Amino acid sequence: MEHPFYSLSKKPETSVRRYEHNGQWLEITPSVKGLATIYDKDILIYCISQIMAKLKAGEKVSQRVRISSRDLLIFTNRGTAGKDYKALIEALDRLEGTRIRTNIVTGDEEQVDGFGLIDASSIRRKLGLDGRLLHCEIKLSDWVFNAIKSNDVLTLHRDYFRLRKPLERRVYELARKHCGHQAAWKVSLEILLKKSGSQSPEKLFRQMIKNLAASDHLPDYHVEFDLQKDMVTFINRGTMKAAEPAAEAWMGALDPDIYGDARNIAPGWDVHHIEREWRMWLGDNEIAPKNPERHFIKFCETWFAKRGQP
Repeated sequence: MEHPFYSLSKKPETSVRRYEHNGQWLEITPSVKGLATIYDKDILIYCISQIMAKLKAGEKVSQRVRISSRDLLIFTNRGTAGKDYKALIEALDRLEGTRIRTNIVTGDEEQVDGFGLIDASSIRRKLGLDGRLLHCEIKLSDWVFNAIKSNDVLTLHRDYFRLRKPLERRVYELARKHCGHQAAWKVSLEILLKKSGSQSPEKLFRQMIKNLAASDHLPDYHVEFDLQKDMVTFINRGTMKAAEPAAEAWMGALDPDIYGDARNIAPGWDVHHIEREWRMWLGDNEIAPKNPERHFIKFCETWFAKRGQP
């Protein structure tokens, strides 16, 4: 999480990035399709969570992770239509194409290592008009898999996936890495900008951090910004509610006919967005409904009653 491997832009970034800090350097080379984005990273997080869950259960694991394409799309806050299938392939292309090279200095020797994020991927899709996704298989790189086996990964708050702005996600990651369970972490705006990997000029970055501190909606950490000293302080909220997608209460598929009823009950809303919120709510409350369709419709009724037309 400390190093900025991922793009914070929605536009394709194809230029080579290089970062240097305290004698160490990191060079990231994207493919012609662009650098992997922080939203693409959600796919990697999901795969890692599946392996971690198996390790905790004492099951055997390998670098190849086979998962339900639908569950993956829902977890990564995407839809499940044909266009989402295409977007998933594009995200996997960026993850496969992004290459990282870095140096490790030990005494009077320097070691230079290169690695990728994922080595290969495969998606199965039902032929026909609906183009329903079946399953997805991803082979993680040696570097990622070794980090998992060494338990060198950090859990994230579930609300991390509800952060809409790329910079908010990146700032949360840095706070999680450097502050962790400590009471607080203080960093200069200059260093925070460098670690974030943001391509924004310092003036704009300063305003974004100021807005983030004012909104105070970052999970796990309260953000304070001293404009006079250009210092940012992250204060632990004491929550540390971890994201455990593998432990969702119910991972099954809804009857396709139920979406028509949901649209009538919550007119104007994207029912797949409501479904994602419903599934996260089930997981948060460890609920496994006996009748998922009826439970989902009731959730839609409550959703619309509270929010009305979008």
